[in-house]
Amino acid sequence: MSLAFALIITPVLAQEVKTISVFDEVPVNFNGEKKNIANVEYLQSGRIILKKINVPKYPRGTDVKVKVTVKSAGDRWDKSGSLFVIPNPDKLDFIDVAKGNASYPKEAGRGEYPGIKLGGDYEPALEVLRFMTPFGVGYYSDEEKNPNIKYNRPVYVPRWEDEVSWEMDVSQLESELTGEILIGAWIDTWTPEGYTISVDFEYSGRELSKKIVKPLVNTVYYAGQKHPDLFAFSPLKAEFELPEKAKNAKLYYITTGHGGHSGGDEFIQLRNTVKFNSDTVLDTIPWRDDCASFRRFNPSSGVWIRKDSARAYNRQGEKVFSEVQERLASSDLSRSNWCPGSKVTPYELDLGDLKAGKHELLIDIDATPVDGDKLNHWLVTAYLVYEE
Repeated sequence: MSLAFALIITPVLAQEVKTISVFDEVPVNFNGEKKNIANVEYLQSGRIILKKINVPKYPRGTDVKVKVTVKSAGDRWDKSGSLFVIPNPDKLDFIDVAKGNASYPKEAGRGEYPGIKLGGDYEPALEVLRFMTPFGVGYYSDEEKNPNIKYNRPVYVPRWEDEVSWEMDVSQLESELTGEILIGAWIDTWTPEGYTISVDFEYSGRELSKKIVKPLVNTVYYAGQKHPDLFAFSPLKAEFELPEKAKNAKLYYITTGHGGHSGGDEFIQLRNTVKFNSDTVLDTIPWRDDCASFRRFNPSSGVWIRKDSARAYNRQGEKVFSEVQERLASSDLSRSNWCPGSKVTPYELDLGDLKAGKHELLIDIDATPVDGDKLNHWLVTAYLVYEE
């Protein structure tokens, strides 16, 4: 790794709340503006930012909360985003691959889909927070600079928001978010304007049982990978071995479907089935139908006029049925487990106590393949958390 790092880790014994700022309005874009920031490195032409930080260790554990804030710097579209940490960065990881210094082990991929699961001397990136940028929040929120945007705003939105923030309790990842960590943010932007991102962690210092974290699967195409439409052809299997018994094991599963076109995986309901050691632990259709509630974050969303009928009062105070025209924004449409401007909450699946030895995770999604510019794919992360 090329990131310089020379801070000293100190343990925290007493309960105290500590906030650590990781990124402060750092640009994330494609071949656009970069900031020269200590310990920050850009990859993928600026679509990934990385930073090595030092967090005090908590011998008795701690709560951990993360806050991510995003503003558009000119990108008007909704984009997938991911905050992640690199487990065991001294071993092979996608940073080496991105720099052309290494290749993913064959065991860590499947055919033309490399680096999507643990295998060989590789552990996939551990996703801390999945998020989806809204349409143009911040940059297009100023109606004086963008006068036509006011015609997109429905009556129930008094003003466009200036930014979008997400917060999440990620205490289950405490062991990977304390000490020396290498943390990154990725936004799937292809514009030189892109976005700015801020990231903060809060550590309560409250005593909390320690957990072990084992990354299993991550199909986010951070580096050297293609749009992961592999689920359209067969389930994904990840095999691994536990060196010791695992108590109170939980599987965390994050999933979102993509393909922004009519009939794409983004807009159709598709079943996700997750099996652990052949037992079905999740069988659901991940879906969000509350996307209209994020309208205030999406000033540059495309808008259509939709005819509808309403029973409302006329000028004479009589209730009548009348044909009306309503704005329908792209950001209002239901999607495969996400909305423009939303975070993505993991499924938390109880596995109980696990024996030492070999185990198998299988993920099956009724997905459709990439077809030309129809980029259907599923971004899926799975990791195991347990006590010794």
